[in-house]
Amino acid sequence: MNDDNLIASHCKTLLHRVRQCTECAEHLPFPPRPILQASSRSRILIAAQAPGKLAHDSGLAFNDPSGDRLRRWLGVDSTTFYNSNNFALLPMGFCFPGAGKSGDLAPRPECAPLWRQPLLDHLSHIRLTLVIGQYAQAWHLPNSGKSVTERVQQWHVLWPDILPLPHPSGRNNRWLKRNPWFEQEVVPMLQERIKTLLSV
Repeated sequence: MNDDNLIASHCKTLLHRVRQCTECAEHLPFPPRPILQASSRSRILIAAQAPGKLAHDSGLAFNDPSGDRLRRWLGVDSTTFYNSNNFALLPMGFCFPGAGKSGDLAPRPECAPLWRQPLLDHLSHIRLTLVIGQYAQAWHLPNSGKSVTERVQQWHVLWPDILPLPHPSGRNNRWLKRNPWFEQEVVPMLQERIKTLLSV
């Protein structure tokens, strides 16, 4: 077995283990249902927060209006998005953490130290990492600013390898209206980069 096949085999084994995880079951509102997507050949990593209730119910990440907006930002359709050779979807927490008074609860803290780095170690073909929301940005970009807005405003610093993004949730409609430069300037650059990476 050559190195690529060995890495692919290890990646599949690790993904199977993650999907069987019950580490934080006692803290979840529903039985654990880890939701993630990855392949040893994934080219674009989407690091987000945690699945929402709709994703938990369907078993698909971003299977909701926020996912529709994210795919518009990326300039891709659902078939392209859910192809693990194109996109790895690794949120900070793999299970729906439950809902709070002002939105979903924070991702469970067990996932990141237990699973994230072992998974990332198998993704050697990643050429662009999209870091969505405050929890993922705090993990991936710990020294890049104090807020999501500050990090997104500095998007060019790590471009074209890493791009911080606001969460595409409808809860951020006000943010998008206050920051029209994001969809006017950043999104077209992102779409062109995605197009290039997926054509290789």
